Amino acid sequence: MNDKTNKNLESNHKLLDDFTIAHKTFKSRLMLGTGKYKNLKAAQEIIRISQASIITVAIRRTQYAKKLGKSNLIDGLDWKNLWLLPNTAGCETAEEAIRIASLGREINKRIGQIDNNFIKLEVISDSKYLLPDPIGTLKAAEYLVNNNFSVLPYIYPDPILAKQLEDIGCQTIMPLGSPIGSGQGIQNLDNIKIIIENAKIPIIIDAGIGKASEANQAMEIGASAVLLNTAVAKASHPHHMAEAMRLGIISGRKCYLAGIMTKKKLADPSSPQSGALKFI
Repeated sequence: MNDKTNKNLESNHKLLDDFTIAHKTFKSRLMLGTGKYKNLKAAQEIIRISQASIITVAIRRTQYAKKLGKSNLIDGLDWKNLWLLPNTAGCETAEEAIRIASLGREINKRIGQIDNNFIKLEVISDSKYLLPDPIGTLKAAEYLVNNNFSVLPYIYPDPILAKQLEDIGCQTIMPLGSPIGSGQGIQNLDNIKIIIENAKIPIIIDAGIGKASEANQAMEIGASAVLLNTAVAKASHPHHMAEAMRLGIISGRKCYLAGIMTKKKLADPSSPQSGALKFI
């Protein structure tokens, strides 16, 4: 291989390995939520260990903390090195989500991220299983896209809905692996594979991941990133789990880029059969 070929291969690999949303490229494919940590200091340390680039914060939670006069993560993190992803958690209707999204964009500006129009869109009217409302999500997404938001919608893994959201201009699709905080792993693998296959935008697995092998699995099938919270926050040793998730995602991505071998029903010997010594 000559130098030109090597450079072309390196360039193509870099293009494959970039994680870009709405023309902004991020170093880490691990995205962290900010709920359920013991305290602010623990959350800060875990985020540092994880090396996550994108941190999602529930706008309703931060506003509640503000009313009580309490500090929150928005005040306690270094937003020069992190990217805030406000989310509309707690919204039961499209109209609620739209109002909270607008507040989220104002918070982005307040912390100095003037060009940050990202919003993680959650519309959840089901209080028992916390499954997202597909109609409300589509309705809110269309309005927000038309108002220059970079929308990252959280959905049940429905390939048709995923394509509709992509077609109206969402910047990513975030199908759940399993219900929020359940730790059940990826329960809708076939549907998620279809979503990834059909998509021309990043697909981020969000919710249900409980351990590093599940985050690794998400990346091996071609997901662009993983967003998780409870798996780290509720681990017996959150610092170790944050590191495990970081490494699992890196490993899964490299495995996907390497090209996974095709499974076979029969054994295939590693050593060549031709030219083997025969004993009489």
